[in-house]
Amino acid sequence: MSPPEPPPVRLKIVSSGLTDVGKKRDHNEDSFLIDEDLKLFVVADGMGGHAGGGTASRIAVETIDRELRQARTTQGSALEARTALQDSPVPEAIRAAVERACIAIYSKAQEDPRLAGMGTTVISLLLKDDQAFFAHVGDSRAYLVRGDLIQQISEDHSLVNEQIKAGMITPEEAKHSRYKNIITRSVGFEEEVQVDVMGLLSEPGDVFILCSDGMANMVEDPEILQVVRHFPLAEVPQKLIDLANERGGDDNITVIAVQVQAETIVPRPAETGEHASV
Repeated sequence: MSPPEPPPVRLKIVSSGLTDVGKKRDHNEDSFLIDEDLKLFVVADGMGGHAGGGTASRIAVETIDRELRQARTTQGSALEARTALQDSPVPEAIRAAVERACIAIYSKAQEDPRLAGMGTTVISLLLKDDQAFFAHVGDSRAYLVRGDLIQQISEDHSLVNEQIKAGMITPEEAKHSRYKNIITRSVGFEEEVQVDVMGLLSEPGDVFILCSDGMANMVEDPEILQVVRHFPLAEVPQKLIDLANERGGDDNITVIAVQVQAETIVPRPAETGEHASV
């Protein structure tokens, strides 16, 4: 007799997110989004002054959320269909949503001189079954924690990262560079933007960390790993924000933690056709 089939497993997503003004700024230009219905998570770090930065990041998260909700309505069957990672239409849907956000921010800036030159970074994550898709512009980051390993998924669009790749400076020198906050790509500063999209297969237990550079510049990768491993997911954003603030809190700090969990599906008892008497 063959062994019984193991019960089916589905993936459950849990998340937690926080933003903090930090210790040196008097206002917060970061925005973040947790849309558990779409399984969509976004961090945006705005720039462009007191009004501009916050406006740009807010428009970004609202537009990305709205565009992907609309895509689910108009392309529902295609987006929901089970496909191989490389054949999925989801990356193009996310790319289009960020591009629409770019147009929206740029157009708003043209209407109001006080908002001229505003823009924002974007790091977004959309989960579908066991697939994780990212869209990225700027130097906000996505990390994957899997077991005892941590990996930065996104690549910074920043001047110091370009210098590192060219061999001009070391990663250690980049941490102390006067140019570390200069980004080479942003959403909304110009009417069009190049969006990096990435995809990977997730596993039960994976934790994704999305953050603005206010956290990434102050907390080392091994420290992020230790926080994820030793604290409940609901506490992870606050713990990482606390670490960044303990080191000076030079910038606004935003963190979203997302965990993929396995959930066993318990089948309902089969219908017997018998009815209870009354």
